[in-house]
Amino acid sequence: MTDHTNESILSDAIKEDQKKARTDHMKYMPGMEVLESEIQEQVITAMNEYDYETYTAQDVRRALNKDHISPEDFAALLSPAALPFLEEMAQKAQAETRKHFGNSIMMFTPLYIANYCENYCIYCGFNCHNKINRAKLNGKEIEQEMAAIAETGLQEILILTGESRKMSDVKYIGEACKIARKYFKVIGLEVYPMNSDEYAYLHECGADYVTVFQETYNSDKYETLHLSGHKRIFPYRLNAQERAIKGGMRGVGFAALLGLDDFRKDAFATGMHAYLLQRKYPHAEIAFSCPRLRPIINNDKINPMDVHEAQLLQVVSAYRLFMPFASITISTRECARVRDNLVNIAATKISAGVSTGIGSHVEEIEDKGDEQFEISDGRSVDEVYDDLKKLNLQPVMSDYIYV
Repeated sequence: MTDHTNESILSDAIKEDQKKARTDHMKYMPGMEVLESEIQEQVITAMNEYDYETYTAQDVRRALNKDHISPEDFAALLSPAALPFLEEMAQKAQAETRKHFGNSIMMFTPLYIANYCENYCIYCGFNCHNKINRAKLNGKEIEQEMAAIAETGLQEILILTGESRKMSDVKYIGEACKIARKYFKVIGLEVYPMNSDEYAYLHECGADYVTVFQETYNSDKYETLHLSGHKRIFPYRLNAQERAIKGGMRGVGFAALLGLDDFRKDAFATGMHAYLLQRKYPHAEIAFSCPRLRPIINNDKINPMDVHEAQLLQVVSAYRLFMPFASITISTRECARVRDNLVNIAATKISAGVSTGIGSHVEEIEDKGDEQFEISDGRSVDEVYDDLKKLNLQPVMSDYIYV
């Protein structure tokens, strides 16, 4: 037996030991709130039973002829059989969007205040094993960044951190919300999942809504992508939106990272998750994000499944027809052409002046942290505003007033 063979056997043995030592991704860790909720089982059951190859053109036609789309119709609209109907889907989605939102497009920007992370997610630029520049803004720097953003005219901000309770604890995020309330009318959070009492605290600090990317609803695939850290716990992440609603948040956002797994099943599960939660909590405002997986390191370990522009349009149009009142955001992962096309059809929210790095809005801030992913649309707030006007759309900085 050669030394190379011995090394290979040893390497396989080490990998097997590491796999056995990993936390069970379906079991809650200490301190994680366990909800007595039926939502997860309903979503996963629906996704597992979804066989999109069984749908026909007749099923798609039946769905498009309806005024109100059922889950079964939604399934048909996400199937390959719907691709020949894409133009008709887009036209109907556009009409539905105009009916409920007019020509209004909400504008906002994300602000990353820290990029420390305790999770080992092999597809993410922030993961704890990546050798990147880590940074965390202090209160003064957060205020400087927010003041600079507010000067652009934006009145909505999305606060983001890496998933590290140690470096970005709940109080730290809460202080950022309090600062944001001085400058913005709407405050969103895209941070690590929390318990309902922590969401209640952040709501008291000024947060309005919470977005959580489930990444993929396939728990087996999820396990292979999230190797350690709190994010590894699949059910705790899936139930985050319900805990946020219980904590008083008025809005919750849903997303799968399209391309990590079978995008049709993930899009169907995302829609069903939002649909079932809205039926349970009718007062909650529902939002979708539709990110596609960007080129990253470790692509060879993920085997990403390409999601083409036509398929992205299919997903966005299906979301709009299934949940007409939901907000839909298109990420700066997409280029300006794709984003402009989608806001002209079904999306209702667009970011502008975006950076996914730490401390990128104020030159005086030193020790800037590295970005999470590459953006494709680097337009400024003014440029996005002007381009929306050219499309005969109405940019809106805020649609919420506190009294």
